[in-house]
Amino acid sequence: MPGILEMPTFRSSIRLFRFAGIDLFLHWSWFLIAVYEINTKAGRYSSLAWNVAEYLSLFLIVTLHEFGHALACRQVGGTANRIVLWPFGGVAFVDPPPRPGATLWSIAAGPLVNVALIPFLYALGGLARSSGLAQIHDFRLLLRAVWVIDVALLVFNMLPVYPLDGGQILRSLLWFVLGRARSLLVATILGFVGLAGFVILAIWMHNGWFGALAVFLFLNCWGGLQHALALARVAKLPRRVGFACPKCQAAPPVGACWKCGGCGQSIDTFQTNAVCPYCAAQFAGTRCLDCGAVHPIGEWIAPYTTSSPL
Repeated sequence: MPGILEMPTFRSSIRLFRFAGIDLFLHWSWFLIAVYEINTKAGRYSSLAWNVAEYLSLFLIVTLHEFGHALACRQVGGTANRIVLWPFGGVAFVDPPPRPGATLWSIAAGPLVNVALIPFLYALGGLARSSGLAQIHDFRLLLRAVWVIDVALLVFNMLPVYPLDGGQILRSLLWFVLGRARSLLVATILGFVGLAGFVILAIWMHNGWFGALAVFLFLNCWGGLQHALALARVAKLPRRVGFACPKCQAAPPVGACWKCGGCGQSIDTFQTNAVCPYCAAQFAGTRCLDCGAVHPIGEWIAPYTTSSPL
């Protein structure tokens, strides 16, 4: 799932490698869970090495899934240069252009990787049967486990619960009809409904993983709700004529919507030409309240009037 809120950071992670301009990090907690999971399933195979191979297969599938997100985001002109793997799965730090189509493709590409792996695994199984590898009991168990992992991750991620991929795909589809702010609002509200289901499931099954997942979903739904409300407030503000964000082409709102990092006062950076009137601090860049991009104020000047994509 793409990175949104309350996610692990790459600062507490180990950098594994860089591919296509994307750095892959492994969160330190992954090792703790790996040891626990591998030892818990000891006895399923004739050797612990097969347990390790099964867990590494999960690692590989999640990695491919997250690279699907990141590469799709870059394909539509977005920014994606980091992926972090942690016990709950993977986090691709993607920033697609603020358009519903671009966001939809960036999110949907992850599950599509899992879909593409299904015929590949079937073909691998056929090759194993023809070569005699399927006669090896441990290999047959491993191949079946990898297939189950891929399908289970696909089904789970497609649940329409924000911030899972299914919830974000739903939000992207609603964006075409409801706009950016309202679509996020609806998706997060539905996410809270799904969150209640995970809480009930965790209590009923006495499952700590579902409980931890419920906490994760709550933090992201709450953050998404606050973001939706902030977007809605920004959407209602009047827009300044003659300026436009170089990235999303939205005209900036009129009013003291920016906060000075030096003195903490709220200012209208376009009225003061990126200079704080209270402490005289000058800002190298001005953040777009619609898409979050930061550009020097000189790049915001547009020869025409634009409107917000909200």
